[in-house]
Order: sequence, then C-alpha cells, then structure tokens
Amino acid sequence: MRAVIAEDSPLLRDGIALLLADHGIDVVGAVDNADDAVAVVADQRPDIAVLDVRMPPTHTDEGVRAAVRIRADLPETAVLVFSQWVETSYARQLLADDTARVGYLLKDRVVSTDAFIEALHRLAAGGTVLDPEVVRQLLSAAAIDAGLARLSDRERAILGLIAEGRSNAAISDRLHLASRSVEKHVSAIFTKLDLPAADADNRRVLAVLRYLNAPR
Repeated sequence: MRAVIAEDSPLLRDGIALLLADHGIDVVGAVDNADDAVAVVADQRPDIAVLDVRMPPTHTDEGVRAAVRIRADLPETAVLVFSQWVETSYARQLLADDTARVGYLLKDRVVSTDAFIEALHRLAAGGTVLDPEVVRQLLSAAAIDAGLARLSDRERAILGLIAEGRSNAAISDRLHLASRSVEKHVSAIFTKLDLPAADADNRRVLAVLRYLNAPR
C-alpha cells in the first residue's frame, strides 16, 4: 500500500510516517498543508491519503476540503480524515455520493495502532470507516445547525435580508444601521457559521444555503 500524509504537526506527521513504514506501508509524501497534499496525491496516485482537518493557512477546514477535492478528482484514492475535530458541512459532502474508500476518525478516540492500520487497509480495499462520534454529530447537524443557533436576533434578521438578495448598503437602509455596523454583523455571521474566506467559495451564498436549509 502507498500513502500520503497531510499533517501540520511535525511530530505527529513523522510519527504517522514511522508507524506506517513499520507496517509495510510506503509513505510517498508527507506534507504540512492541504494544497501540497492535493498536488502530491495527484502526482503519486497513492492508495490512501491521510489528512488532518485544520492546517495552514487558516487552520479551519483545509484538510477535509482537500479530501473532497481528492475524492472528486481521484476516486480510486481512499481518503482518511484524521483529526481532533468534526467538520460536519464538508464531511457531509465527503459522504454524499459514495461512501466507499472514505474514512473519518478522531485522533483521541483511536484505541490502538493495530486498529488504525486495520482501518487504512479497510479503506484501501473499498470500505468505509467512521468514528461513532462523527456519525452522531452528522446526524445532529442534520436537525440543528449549531452555527445558525449561535446567531443573535439581529444577525439572523440580516441573514434573512441577505437571502432576499439585498446588498450591505440595502440592509443598512432597511434596518437604519451604519454601513460599518452591517459589515461587522455580516463578518460575525460568517465567523459563527464557520465560513472562512476562500477564493473558491462565495460566503454569502453558502450562508444563505445554510439559512434556507435550516428547519423552520
């Protein structure tokens, strides 16, 4: 088996590489960020990619977004998201079309190295590996969007106006707020919805989709 590791902690990255090597798994790439992970996977075509969730530059959800890209471009490469964090929105995308060769394990809940190695082999063979806590959070996220629940009444009202297609200037006029105040509220909405700035994503559109998909 051939593997790529993406982990920004040098100690953990080297530790995983040594563990895999000890079990006969050839590590063909070990990087500290998601962009390099995608590039190395495209170049090396490994059997599996092991990715942390929070990596440079924003330390939010780079790893799981990279996993989604790898799944779309190279479905024959298994992906294991291996992290302390559950990122439900992208995890749902990762599992949306096909659960074969997809895994999501939490670092502090892996009980043994043998269990970890067995999970890698299961994924490379076409299986699925999900920590029960990941499943629990995905199911609860389907009913309750924790990000939306964090919004204040004012922020929810502003998000509703964004969903109507209104600009910040129009919202300012409608609510009789200073433009700077509206900008701060919109920024707070993005933060509470865990929507970091990204070239490939329109945060206003993503926020509106969250708002429209929420149970009423």
